[in-house]
Amino acid sequence: MEKYLIQNVTVVNEGVSEVLDVLIERERIAKIAPNISAQGLVSIIDGTGKHLLPGVIDDQVHFREPGLTHKATIYTEAKAAVAGGVTSFMEMPNTIPNALTQPLLEDKYNIAERQSLANYSFFMGTSNSNVDEVLRTNDKRRTVCGIKIFMGSSTGNMLVDNYLTLDKIFSEAEVLIATHCEDERVIAANLAGLDGVPLNPSHHPIIRDAEACFSSSYSAVQLAKKYDTRLHVLHITTARELQLFGNMMPLAEKRITAEVCVHHLHFTANDYDTLGYALKCNPAIKAPENKAALWQALLDDRLDIIATDHAPHTWAEKAPPYNHAHAGLPLVQHALPLMLHYVKQGQISIEKVVQKMSHDVAICFQIENRGYIREGYFADLVLVDLNMPYAVTKENLLYKCGWSPLEGFSMPATISHTFINGHLAYGNGVFDESKQGYRLSFNR
Repeated sequence: MEKYLIQNVTVVNEGVSEVLDVLIERERIAKIAPNISAQGLVSIIDGTGKHLLPGVIDDQVHFREPGLTHKATIYTEAKAAVAGGVTSFMEMPNTIPNALTQPLLEDKYNIAERQSLANYSFFMGTSNSNVDEVLRTNDKRRTVCGIKIFMGSSTGNMLVDNYLTLDKIFSEAEVLIATHCEDERVIAANLAGLDGVPLNPSHHPIIRDAEACFSSSYSAVQLAKKYDTRLHVLHITTARELQLFGNMMPLAEKRITAEVCVHHLHFTANDYDTLGYALKCNPAIKAPENKAALWQALLDDRLDIIATDHAPHTWAEKAPPYNHAHAGLPLVQHALPLMLHYVKQGQISIEKVVQKMSHDVAICFQIENRGYIREGYFADLVLVDLNMPYAVTKENLLYKCGWSPLEGFSMPATISHTFINGHLAYGNGVFDESKQGYRLSFNR
């Protein structure tokens, strides 16, 4: 039996930071109190000067398996996630083959059961022609995180642009629908308007502009309102879209929620000049005024979740010309440290970071017994040293793709320990892979 006592640590949970002891027994948090006595065989961890956070739950990653394993695998990216304080992830269906049938979806769970150090769930994929198969996810509401709809271009046969298909899914789905919202018609018109112009990275937010995002997000929101569908709009990037989301009710009562990704909070279109296609992603990173609006909406709760949209490609796949350079950034190892940078800068509190990366993800997806530091909950915990900075270098990257747009950036904090279901999966730079993560379950 694994038993740990973390002593004298600043516990950050439910809006409060307080110095406490935390006892972990078996897979759960057994006790939280001042001055817990060590009894029996217990490993003691001195948390003096450190902060204990609930593990990050990343609701949007692309781990590329099956079919694209030259970019990444569930094994490699889950390890990178754990090193970055991410204890649970939800992965997208645009692998090869696309997860468009229930057996293909279960194949991904089987891989994760064998290979994922972190806890996991996988979205069911949609196309214009698999509605009946998608709606079978209703019977798996407790074991599948949701349905993913690409209302914008994607890999393979996953662009859903048939209104009848969308209408049927929104009207009959009994689980959360997550959407990637970009209007293909607007994108095509923007691209046609640049005909003959030699394209470079700075054209990306012009081609995939605010209108493309707003038009598609508006359509998704209108469908959700029509049928009272549980809708979660992924990776909001524009000031204009923010008018579609509110903050006047408790999160648990919202039927329409939205998220922002770390790269849209950190970079702006000005950074294309130095980072080039390394910064190309969909939706595009846009002009600085959008970043400022996203921050405001995050702080006032119009944006409910911080995620990564971790989407690795090989460096060769990021090379020009424009139409060749793949869209997507590897980020899951550095999302929490990057947000702690903004804590240090005074832009957001550490309690708010925990809310948006752990608590509110658990609320949005109705995740069972995770996302908080509570007695009886799974011990998914992250110990952070806010006084131990480090620089992002190729040598300390764990992504299979071997690069990061954050190379050279100095993170202000180090993840010293990561517990997954009470198992010390990562401690002081060393992994213990003797136990794998669990499939997430949902209170639906």
